[in-house]
Amino acid sequence: MIHEIIPVGVLQCNCSIFGDEKTLEAVVIDPGDETARILAVLAKHNLRVTSIVITHAHIDHIGGAARLKLATGAPVYMNADDQELYDHLETQAEWIGVPTPTTTTVDVGIRDGDSLSAAGTEFQFLHTPGHTQGSVSVWIPSESKLVAGDTLFRDSIGRTDLPGGDFPQIMRSIHSKLLTLPEATVVFPGHGEATTIGREKERNPFLQG
Repeated sequence: MIHEIIPVGVLQCNCSIFGDEKTLEAVVIDPGDETARILAVLAKHNLRVTSIVITHAHIDHIGGAARLKLATGAPVYMNADDQELYDHLETQAEWIGVPTPTTTTVDVGIRDGDSLSAAGTEFQFLHTPGHTQGSVSVWIPSESKLVAGDTLFRDSIGRTDLPGGDFPQIMRSIHSKLLTLPEATVVFPGHGEATTIGREKERNPFLQG
């Protein structure tokens, strides 16, 4: 399977592109910005986007979704608990001093336990609220990979001081949904370096004791 990660936008959100070499189908997770760069990677591999998945509705993760949907026709997937955040994208744009991006309709609501068969594999959705109320993580069992959004980072966890954040809730999400995955699972956070579940169990200071 093709898997390319592009840090996009002023906050360098990790946008993941998963593609199948046989069907040439692709799933794009968190197209926060720089749609032209995302489309260039897709073109390099001759991939056709069939799904756009949003881990949560902060502007750095969803800001480019409308443009990518317009360019590809692919449906947008997001948990409905983050719709209010998405409805106030102009406020988020003010927070970081960028123009307000175009918005679009969310086509498919993600619920805990839902799955998506695309790009030659299965993507399983885990509702992991705490950073935002609608945060989801995406588990790809066939690849032993987890796209964690801003829930779990290398040596850290998602911040909970923004609207919709809840520290006890994010800790419950991490312990009940993420740390139960195989320790060899490679975790791709929303920002920064990849890690593994096993490493975070051992070294993440937020998860000790």
